Amino acid sequence: MTATTDAPVAAALDVERLIARYDGRVPRYTSYPTAPHFTPAVGPSVYARWLKDLPEETPLSIYLHVPFCDRLCLYCGCNTSVVRLESSHRHYADMLLSEIDAVADLIGRRAAVSHVHWGGGTATSLPGDCLVAVMDRLKRRFAFRDDAEIAIELDPTSLPDDRRDALGPMGVTRISLGVQDLEPAVQRAIGRMQSYEETEACAETARSLGVGSLNLDLIYGLPLQTEAGVAETARRALDLKADRVAVFGYAHVPWMKKHQALIPDEQLPGPAERYAQLNAIHRVLVEEGGYVAIGLDHYALPSDEMAKSAAARRLKRSFQGYTTDAAPALIGFGASSIGSLPQGYVQNAPTAAAYIKEIEAGRLATVRGVAVNPDDRLRRDLIERVMCDLEVDVEAVAAEHGADPAPLTQVAAEGLEKFIEDGLASWDGRRIVVSESGRPFVRSVAALFDVYLAQTTDKPRHSRAV
Repeated sequence: MTATTDAPVAAALDVERLIARYDGRVPRYTSYPTAPHFTPAVGPSVYARWLKDLPEETPLSIYLHVPFCDRLCLYCGCNTSVVRLESSHRHYADMLLSEIDAVADLIGRRAAVSHVHWGGGTATSLPGDCLVAVMDRLKRRFAFRDDAEIAIELDPTSLPDDRRDALGPMGVTRISLGVQDLEPAVQRAIGRMQSYEETEACAETARSLGVGSLNLDLIYGLPLQTEAGVAETARRALDLKADRVAVFGYAHVPWMKKHQALIPDEQLPGPAERYAQLNAIHRVLVEEGGYVAIGLDHYALPSDEMAKSAAARRLKRSFQGYTTDAAPALIGFGASSIGSLPQGYVQNAPTAAAYIKEIEAGRLATVRGVAVNPDDRLRRDLIERVMCDLEVDVEAVAAEHGADPAPLTQVAAEGLEKFIEDGLASWDGRRIVVSESGRPFVRSVAALFDVYLAQTTDKPRHSRAV
């Protein structure tokens, strides 16, 4: 049974107790195995071999990472840095062109591209003619489906005329705007001043240029946020008439992102406050906006392809979060970008300088990754279905992989006991169903099938579950 879209917190639930019981540090499961388990054993030579071995006409998805911003928001967890020199931006674009050629030469045929996603940083920190040149090179080296989705992340406060004018020639079909929060006090605390009017103007400009779809990003758990404040931000966001909204919990990881240490801990909402903020946003989007709740943290209008894919059990999960993209190979270009192939995962050098050094030397920029084995593929499918559908038929997935379901059903039966006690999930001996109240804890349910999670170091690797 599909979970409903009612508010995920039942009044009778003891929120404090549930958080204490389930709010540990678990992965977001945008891959399996997850990125902390990538190693240098997968380098340029392995990646080159995997590219050459891709079956003929394997559909492709492409991700391009631009690691530059005009400002560094204090909450940011992305691989980016403040670089304003146009010469640096143009040189980086040249490196993207070189990497595209190198990868296309190894694949050795024109594969069909279904999705392209520009991320960052700020993708539009590159000059407009560079953005167009990179897209043109991709289209020359690969065959694109007529209905290919071209998505790009934009900073509404930084969209110069040449970048704006590039959206049409690039063929952009979807833009993603970071709203985060519209309260001025919160914006000052995170170093990201951005008015509603700027966001609205950016959305209207993109639509006037023929961009047909809009995604918004909201964040809860930021310093100085309140339940009433995030609800008001969500309510104002409804006026932008976005097709999709992503709602992320702020991940405070100052041991990984040093600039986050500038956010005083005492300004951060506690676990129960974060939980209340999440549900305040959920109620506005679902009850007032008519959005369908998708998996852990996405929302879509019923007419949107994401909502349709979720209803048809075709939704996928990738490094960009929830997606309708079913391509079996994701090719990452640029610093820190991660690729996914049938054989495993690869990641490029994390900084722009290190990436450029490898490309200038005529090498692929791959510095780490992980090969997947049959057990990884089985568990990846189980985790993906839980994360996407809030349910999974364990025996059916095991049968698809030719595996014995008994060890997996035993894990589910034992691990789900406390979730069942608290009304967060049900188990009938073969099927897990996460309840609507369990939606915020779905990562913890998925983690039952993660055999790598116990392999931890003395430093926490993941954000909190809620």
